Amino acid sequence: MEITEFFELSIGQWRSQRSGHHLAFAHFEQVLSTIDIESLSLNDPAVVAICELYETDPVSITHPFRMTWEGESDWDDKLISGSTVLVPIPNVENRSRGKLLRDQGYAETIPAVAKYHLSEDGIFTLLTEYELAAAEERIWFANPNLRFRVATIKTSDGKGVTTASFSSEIRSLSSSTS
Repeated sequence: MEITEFFELSIGQWRSQRSGHHLAFAHFEQVLSTIDIESLSLNDPAVVAICELYETDPVSITHPFRMTWEGESDWDDKLISGSTVLVPIPNVENRSRGKLLRDQGYAETIPAVAKYHLSEDGIFTLLTEYELAAAEERIWFANPNLRFRVATIKTSDGKGVTTASFSSEIRSLSSSTS
């Protein structure tokens, strides 16, 4: 799988079931959510703003997208929702590697730059270092309408794991790809 195919395959609406272990609280959490991933144009104002924030030439980017989510946790009664814009910048020498610019991070809600790579077996790995933590996510497709995601959040020194989660995500039939 090529990186462009991975990003294109991710577009759509996904129903997600995530199981998370919060080790610091000795707590297990289940989250049911809907995730919408939509493609953005290179001249979308949000994409342009991220490119300006990171002083990046829009010519170097590929397949920018917006991810929006809404869900419920069995840990908290509040609705979980949010949105982030992601801008991939493939490495010129090896397009299966690159950077992913975000207007909002996964472990901390601040702008973040992650490193990614897509392995030969189609596993997308995303590594993001923040001020107080580091996140590693791995995403892969079992088929075009079923994908899996594992994530760990570690302490900033990378020595301790604070959270581990597993998600299974099924593409909604209304946005089905064969």
